[in-house]
Amino acid sequence: MKLLSLLAATTLAFGSISACAQPSERHGARPPAPPLVIGHRGASGYLPEHTLAAYWMAIEQGADYVEPDLVITKDGVLVARHENAIAILNADGSVREATTDVVDRPEFASRKTSKTIDGVTVTGWFTEDFTLAELKTLRARERLPALRTANTRFDGMFEVPTLDEVLQLVAQANERRRAEVHAGRGRPAAWRPIGVYPETKHPSYFQGIGLPLEEPLVRTLTRHGYVGPQAPVFIQSFETANLRKLNRMTQVPLVQLISASGKPWDFVASGDPRTYADLAKPAGLAEIRSYANGVGANTSVMIPLTAAGTLGTPTSFVSDAHAAGLIVHGWTFRAENTFLPNEFDAGADPAAFGKLDGQIKAFLKLGMDGFFTDHPHLGKLARDSFVAP
Repeated sequence: MKLLSLLAATTLAFGSISACAQPSERHGARPPAPPLVIGHRGASGYLPEHTLAAYWMAIEQGADYVEPDLVITKDGVLVARHENAIAILNADGSVREATTDVVDRPEFASRKTSKTIDGVTVTGWFTEDFTLAELKTLRARERLPALRTANTRFDGMFEVPTLDEVLQLVAQANERRRAEVHAGRGRPAAWRPIGVYPETKHPSYFQGIGLPLEEPLVRTLTRHGYVGPQAPVFIQSFETANLRKLNRMTQVPLVQLISASGKPWDFVASGDPRTYADLAKPAGLAEIRSYANGVGANTSVMIPLTAAGTLGTPTSFVSDAHAAGLIVHGWTFRAENTFLPNEFDAGADPAAFGKLDGQIKAFLKLGMDGFFTDHPHLGKLARDSFVAP
């Protein structure tokens, strides 16, 4: 009953309560200890990702921040989806990946199209071809149904949320925590607000079609009170140009994402020869510090895997980033065996949970300041165990 009540509650409209932000110097800001647990797309290991239910469960499980990936609708509204492609087809017409039920909605069959997104041709349905009202008629689906079969029982239950709705949900959770502290049921010394960690997806692509993400993002955050360097928010991106633009538009903390391979798409588009590997070097990190407060690094940037699929020798990335004045958040920590380094597996079933705490602690030992996880409850247990006296 508790789970059903939770899922029902997330479909309600929440009252807007502004997050608190205090003015201070932007640069040099560091997150409070202990390391942050960031609910990756919500509690996406337990519920379909990027739904209000998944974000709410992440908060209930102890996440310090929740992460909405942001794309945009035809009428300029920011919504939370992993990609602007809400269903992707293979060449034979079968479904490769879907986060909504649009494939089964005949009224939208004509919206199927092929587009080139960051150099990759994709056939399917895209948020920028739907108004918000149309998108709200669709229902979310589990993105990894073969692996996370239990999550598929929630298919069809939840809408695609707007950024406004995510911020309202977080505000409601924070107001509840404030009320508990004031009523004596919480510990004032332990109070800190739940934060949000939005990612701008494909910003160059959206800029190119006349639907830039930065302006509506800053407007929305400002309307909800996320206006200063101490606001409980990080804006992240795999590209660099839009972070530089955001640096001129807002004082909230910014995070440069760094993948284990490839290069930012805006580097590809501009002919910049540098790669993510170059950005991960001391000179690249020093440049990032000129426009951002932190780096979000793929786990392999910090500890590469060996040929046997186990953790290898740590790099100097975390210490180099700290030396440049940057915080470091790692991604992505997932409990299923298929995602874990082999020494943390528990049996041969790829969907079974392995020893996620072992992997997380190996990275926390490097000084990582926070981490994205699909399983916030397990992440919090690992973090709390690591920092316990």
